[in-house]
Amino acid sequence: MTVPNDIAGTAALAILESLLLALNDHKVLPENEIVGILKDAAAAHENAPPSVHDALNAAVAELINSILAGGNSVRRR
Repeated sequence: MTVPNDIAGTAALAILESLLLALNDHKVLPENEIVGILKDAAAAHENAPPSVHDALNAAVAELINSILAGGNSVRRR
């Protein structure tokens, strides 16, 4: 059975968010490192070379930046 990309992507996002929260909760990574990881991921898509995937890269960067703005992947104190 194949899994549609939107389902796989949503599952991957949920798993990653839980992993980042656990890493922070267990003091493996501090908040600033987690924020840095997310910023790096957004920048990779913002600065991707022009291609047929421009719209996808822009949407991915926008989603990651909205996660950063919302603070969803870090329990901010």
